[in-house]
Formats: sequence, C-alpha cells, structure tokens
Amino acid sequence: MAVDDPSDLIPKLDEVLFLPLGGVGEIGMNLALYGHDGAWVIVDLGITFGGDDFPEQRVMMADPSFIAARRERVSGILLTHGHEDHIGALPYLWRRLRCPIYATPFTAALVRYRLAQAGLEDATVEEVSCGERFQIGPFGVEYIGMTHSIPEPNAILLRTAAGAVLHTGDWKLDDRPVVGRRYDAARLSALRRESLLALVGDSTNAVVPGTTGSEGDLFEPLRELAEQATGRVVVTSFASNVARLVTLARVAESVGRRFGVVGPAMERMVAVARGTGYWPEDLPELVDARHLGFLPREEVFAACTGSQGEPGSALMRMAADRHRDLLLDHGDSVIFSSKLIPGNERSVERLQARLRALGVEVTTDTDAEIHVSGHPAQGDLARLYGWIQPPLLIPVHGTPRHLAANAAVAKSCHIPQVRLMANGDLCRLTPQGAQLLGSVESGRLSLGEDGRLVPVSGDLLEEMRGKAH
Repeated sequence: MAVDDPSDLIPKLDEVLFLPLGGVGEIGMNLALYGHDGAWVIVDLGITFGGDDFPEQRVMMADPSFIAARRERVSGILLTHGHEDHIGALPYLWRRLRCPIYATPFTAALVRYRLAQAGLEDATVEEVSCGERFQIGPFGVEYIGMTHSIPEPNAILLRTAAGAVLHTGDWKLDDRPVVGRRYDAARLSALRRESLLALVGDSTNAVVPGTTGSEGDLFEPLRELAEQATGRVVVTSFASNVARLVTLARVAESVGRRFGVVGPAMERMVAVARGTGYWPEDLPELVDARHLGFLPREEVFAACTGSQGEPGSALMRMAADRHRDLLLDHGDSVIFSSKLIPGNERSVERLQARLRALGVEVTTDTDAEIHVSGHPAQGDLARLYGWIQPPLLIPVHGTPRHLAANAAVAKSCHIPQVRLMANGDLCRLTPQGAQLLGSVESGRLSLGEDGRLVPVSGDLLEEMRGKAH
C-alpha cells in the first residue's frame, strides 16, 4: 500500500522514520534513510553488480528519487565503512543530493579518491574520529567501533528527541582483527541503558550456526599451503581486506618469499592503508608488481584481485596468459582466500578451470580454512542482542532468507518485536513501537555503457527479486 498522507513524509518531533531504499531483501546496494523533526539523514550509498545472472546490468544502485526530491531537508550522508556496497554510488548520485558526507579517516580517503575520479572535488567530506559524537541537524550521531573485513567499520547511533536508533552497518565480533581496533564491547553493552527505539542490523550470515572466525586464525593455514608450494604462490582475495593482505605479507616473510600486490584496486588499498596508519611498519618492503615476474618462481608470493572472476582483473589476465607483469606456469599455486559471492559462480568456475588447464594447483575455502567472513553468524547475533537488549529489531542487509533467519535469532533472544521490511517500506518508530505507514516508490538504476544511469524495468526487478529468494 502506498503512503496515503503526504504529511507522513515530513518527519515529526515525536518520531523517527525509517525508510530503506536499498539493501533490504538483497545483499548490496545499501541506502537507508532516517527522518526526524523535518530532516533526513542518509546512511550509506552503495552499489551492487548484476553478476552472471544479469551481465548487462553490470553496476546498479538504489534509485534515490524520493530523497533527491527532498534534498533541502537532508542533513548529511553518514558512511559506516568503505566497502563498495556502502560507498560505491557516491560518484553517481552525489550531484542529486549535494549534502555533506561524514566518514572516518580510512573511509574518507577512499571516498575522496572516488569523488575526485568523477570530477566531484566540490563534494564536502567531513572526517570524523572513530568513536566521535557530533550533531547534524536534529540528529545526535555517534560512531561506535566494530570489526569487519575492512578498517574502521562502525555502527552508527542516531539520537533524537523521540529516542535512539542503532544502525549496525556490517560487523562481526573479532577479538584478533589483525588490523585496527577490536569492537567496542563496553560501549555496545552500555547501549541497553539508552532510550533505544530499534536496532537495524546486518543479516548476511544469519543462516550460519555458531560464530564467525577471526582474521587472526588464518596465518597458520595459509603458511602451511605456502610451505608446501614449489612454484609461485598467488593468493586472490578482496582488495579491501587490508588485514588479509597484512597476514599474507607475514606469511610470505615466514616462508622466505618476496611479497607484492597485483591489481590497481589492491595497490590503491595498500596506499590508503599506509596513509592512514593501517599498514604495519615492520613488514618488509613490497616488491613492485612490475618486478615480480623477474624473480625466481620459488621466491614469488603475490596477492591479486580477481577472486570473483571479474573481467579484466589481475587473476583473469594471468589465467588468460596475458598479464603484463606476472604469468603462471605448470606447478604454480593459486589460493582463493575469499568467499564466493552468489551470482558469480559461473565466472569463478570458468576462471578456476582455466587455471587448472595451465597446470596450476587451485585451493579454495572448501579445501582449507583460508577465509573467514566479515559478518555475524547466529552466535554473534545472539551475543550482541544479549548485550544491547533492544525493544525492536529490523533486519537488513540480506535476502529474504537471511532476514527471516535474523528474525528467528532475535525471537530466540526474547527481543519483544521484530519488523521485517522491504525496500520502499516507510516505518514510524516511537517509544510505543513500530508502525508501518505504507510504501513509497523505489527501484534500481543501472549504469549503461555510455555512463548514463537508466531505470531498471519493473519486470527485470521482479526477476532479480525472484533470484534473491
């Protein structure tokens, strides 16, 4: 049902409105709106990819038309962390919003680079400290340190005259995160004393029993594989996982190999990590990618992009025998220290088949404990809910199956109310509970070959939603 009363779209003093435009019923493309006392804040502005199922929709993002039409009421964009599904739409959509962007230093550095690439040097990026509290419009904002698979992940606490809402962002409970601080357990536990209206939380791993492993657990399994290798060792992982790159550098050092990174995204991530203090000074100097190919095979240990079979990535070029800096031979080893993102199965299978055809030894996370997720499993969710004891959970960041699993965990933890929502649903949050007001028009925009954004058709949207189920 559509929202009937237009006045419901002007947030009042005694309520907080929550309106997700992306990231609910799907993984990726996060865009959440919070409204209070006549103003709105945007939390995250991300992209998603069509993958094998929708190759023509290579980059997609939530349609921001609802909030773009109200941009004079937008107090700012708050970014939880620097992953593409949380910041990647900024270069495409900021011109329609033209409001300040708030981010911690690592995320701010990534955003400034992306905005400069798009010619948006006039965009204001306000750098905030981890743990900082500040005011934008009628919202009190607090960044609360979490752990994830990128430096400086944050939950965001929004305080208002009507009560507070905790937006968790992406998180896990990692006591040995390798890079950066561990999650702020004391602050999270203290949230039960806040006048909390709702917890809006990550559902990505809610179908997984137990707890999520630590980045610190990966050194030994990766070292064992490197010790057994006789030729080159190439490890592919997500470029943004700085902690994984640090672990790989230490593994290379421990087995007497030279370490380098291959691929512009990974090289840029190391540069940002250095500039923001997340690259340890005691690590050996990296070998420039241009020099790795001249080293003896038994000395080479490289990290590279391409874990999802992305066209044009470093590993795809190596598998096709056409990378300018590093080629693979029979007896070399490629380790996939990553999770297979749904939708990329065929691309990754083709990539691995090409590598095996070259005589390369391929190891994935099904063969050895060489990857850990950045998201909370059921035990982690239960632990957080026990600390905070929120009156209401709104699951986000997941397919319908993930949202339902998160809701089940919440009910087992005796959270009084759970509200399952869809993109476009408008929910009123007050101390009396949650009320669904109806829905507003929402959709997706796709990046065309000519660089223009075009709406994704309704039929195609329905097909995509069917795949998500």
